Amino acid sequence: MELRHLRYFVAVAEALSFTRAAKNLHLAQPSLTRQVRNLEEELGVRLLDRKHNRIELTEKGRRFLFGTKRLLAMCAENVAAIQGKNGEAVSELNIGYIANIHYGLLPATLGTFRTLYPRVALNLFDMTCAEQYQALDGHKIDLGFVGLRSDPSSRDMLFECVAHDTMLVALPARHPLVKKPKLKLAELAPQFFIGMSAKTHPGAREWLLGICEGAGFSGRILQEADVEPTAIRFVADGLGVAFMPEQVTGLPHEGVVFKPLSPPLQRESTIAWREDNTSQPLKDYIQIVKKTLARLE
Repeated sequence: MELRHLRYFVAVAEALSFTRAAKNLHLAQPSLTRQVRNLEEELGVRLLDRKHNRIELTEKGRRFLFGTKRLLAMCAENVAAIQGKNGEAVSELNIGYIANIHYGLLPATLGTFRTLYPRVALNLFDMTCAEQYQALDGHKIDLGFVGLRSDPSSRDMLFECVAHDTMLVALPARHPLVKKPKLKLAELAPQFFIGMSAKTHPGAREWLLGICEGAGFSGRILQEADVEPTAIRFVADGLGVAFMPEQVTGLPHEGVVFKPLSPPLQRESTIAWREDNTSQPLKDYIQIVKKTLARLE
């Protein structure tokens, strides 16, 4: 499927006539008819009703028209942002974030940045912590909401703490400790832990073991998960308990109960960017993040 196929469909849907649409597009009508039919076959959905030389949109066709027009508008806006006025090139800001950890700070900053830089292309990428660090190293993103700060010794990175995530204990639903309203870290000493893999969450294993050591026991990690939903599933299967950010409770967690700790356990959440990145939009966005953070606190 190509953008031109979507444009052809929109032209026909708005004109409700292959003849008029072909004239507007400067195409031969048989070619236009074939292209739209090919689109329907690729989607496996009938978009148009062809009755007695009349054309009507099906229900799915109306829904597809709405989404397609929005997609084409977004594409046009992105092209305009890249080209700028009179065709001169303008910059872009690429930001990485972790989808399963909802950062209220991220959406709160985007509107302000868009007002300040209406013609800068703003691109968001759903990435794990490790993928963000790799993208920063490769100059593929400008800034990452990386969460847990990793050891920056091998990277020319700068960091800024933007939140302190409250950590909860994820327990199997039938675990004896679920009867308690709050847990103490020492009560977890006999348990096996589910940790987050260094492949996707660099520094997470060290953080978990450090928390256990600070509470006077050695943490035993039985299994590691690449992403949070997998860790939740491992807990539900009874493989161990896990420390997880409070935001994760918004994910499906059948068979898992989350319990707070006493005293509360918090973990720093950070943004990261390259020290050698001289982008002015990046510098201004970091300032927007700091000012927004101060306002939210």
